Formats: sequence, structure tokens, C-alpha cells
Amino acid sequence: MANTYVWKIADLNRDLSDGFAHTAHYTVTAISDQVDADNQPYNSGAYGSIGLDRPNTLADFDDLTEADIVAAVQAKLGGAEKVTEIQDALAARITEQINPTQASGTPSGW
Repeated sequence: MANTYVWKIADLNRDLSDGFAHTAHYTVTAISDQVDADNQPYNSGAYGSIGLDRPNTLADFDDLTEADIVAAVQAKLGGAEKVTEIQDALAARITEQINPTQASGTPSGW
């Protein structure tokens, strides 16, 4: 099983006075190469928000790229180790979807 991980920026909060983007709201989606009975890929996602550090030189808000903000989010989270930890947790959820070890419900006679 192989997963693809997609990091996206859902929204940014900024100061209107200078355009400093101080908070990023991000999503991470893991998409499996395996599909379910409806031929849809298994997937799992996470959402978070994190405060960003003010850079020495501010870029114009409209010049910010999603890739740059994703990189800033990942660095602020703790770098590659934390990114791997998040992605591993999503992979574990997909594994649980494919090969469940837990279930919920009531007995059929109720």
C-alpha cells in the first residue's frame, strides 16, 4: 500500500496594517492507492492551525505562495520528524479502514 500526502492551506489570518500572515490553517490528506468496494480510494485527513513567526522582511501578502506557507507550517510544527509523525498517523487510519480491528454496534437481537 502506498499513500499520497497532500498538504494545503485552507486559510490565513493576517494583520491588515502590514499584511503579516500570522496564522495558517492547514489540511493534510492521505490518499491510498487501494480502493474500497465503490472503487473510491481510502483516505484520511487532518486539520490544524499554527501561528507563524514574523520574518525579518515581509513579503507582500499577494506574493505569498501556498508552497512557501506549507513549508513554514511544516517547519513550525517541528520539521521533517513531525511531518512524518502526522503522515504516519493518517496512514494508520487508512490501514484501520482497510483491515478493521475495531467495530461498534449493538447485538442483532436488540
